[in-house]
Amino acid sequence: MSHEQTPVHRAHPWHGIMVATALPLREDGSVDHGAYARHVAWLISQGCDGVVPNGSLGEYQTLTDAERAHVVRTAVEAAGDGDRVMPGVSAYGSADARRWAEQAAEAGAGSVLLLPPNAYRADERSVRAHYAEVAAAGLPVVAYNNPLDTKVDLTPALLARLHADGSIVAVKEFSGDVRRAYEIAELAPGLDLLVGADDVLLELALAGAVGWVAGYPNALPRTCATLYRAAVAGDLETALPLYKSLHSLFRWDSKIEFVQAIKLSMDLAGRPGGPTRAPRVPLTPEQEAVVRAATEKALAEGHA
Repeated sequence: MSHEQTPVHRAHPWHGIMVATALPLREDGSVDHGAYARHVAWLISQGCDGVVPNGSLGEYQTLTDAERAHVVRTAVEAAGDGDRVMPGVSAYGSADARRWAEQAAEAGAGSVLLLPPNAYRADERSVRAHYAEVAAAGLPVVAYNNPLDTKVDLTPALLARLHADGSIVAVKEFSGDVRRAYEIAELAPGLDLLVGADDVLLELALAGAVGWVAGYPNALPRTCATLYRAAVAGDLETALPLYKSLHSLFRWDSKIEFVQAIKLSMDLAGRPGGPTRAPRVPLTPEQEAVVRAATEKALAEGHA
């Protein structure tokens, strides 16, 4: 079965393969906005549906306000269609997160991605107030559930309440618990499920996900596009062998060193990976050898 490599029609801006873009940095640590613009345009030309600037993979926590705003504007211009851009707008304070959502709207983005409050272990009332505040900026909000890092768990029941509040339209599910897909569908049938971790792509696609906030397409977009289209179509004959062959790489998307690993894979694939900003440090020699071997194997097998 053939699966097209060009972006397909999407019912909503947050559907399809939305690549959480790595941010090219020069050796002096400055942002290479030109390289970033070219990377965004290239990803879309390779079959990805859009990009997510200023996510964790984009090292947004280390950017100045001016850099962060510039990244969003660059992504919208390079994508050629604001609906293909879903900036991360997470911040410690709800007011700051709302300002970033307003900046995304001014830049022309079609939706935003938002973590729950994570400066502390927020309770349900705080989480609901946080999402309501950012939703008031006017753009559709995709919740990002990452209880491993934030210590705030957007459970299926809480997601259903956020959706009923009118605060969110979808969830990027990164908990790794694929069973949640079915409970979310039962409790909030109108809430869109997006794959949040590369190494549960196939399982969540088969469970009804309508999008993938993806890391490894930064390095291997065409193969990842083929895999995603086959997975959501239920074409296991195509999807399963690809998934098995790439899973040793995809697992890095759920590790602490995911930014360094994906950037190394990008370098090996001829993409603008490069260094990371502190406090991230380079991979250990042992980690680098594992990522390098898995990436070179994928490239040798024709994945790109």
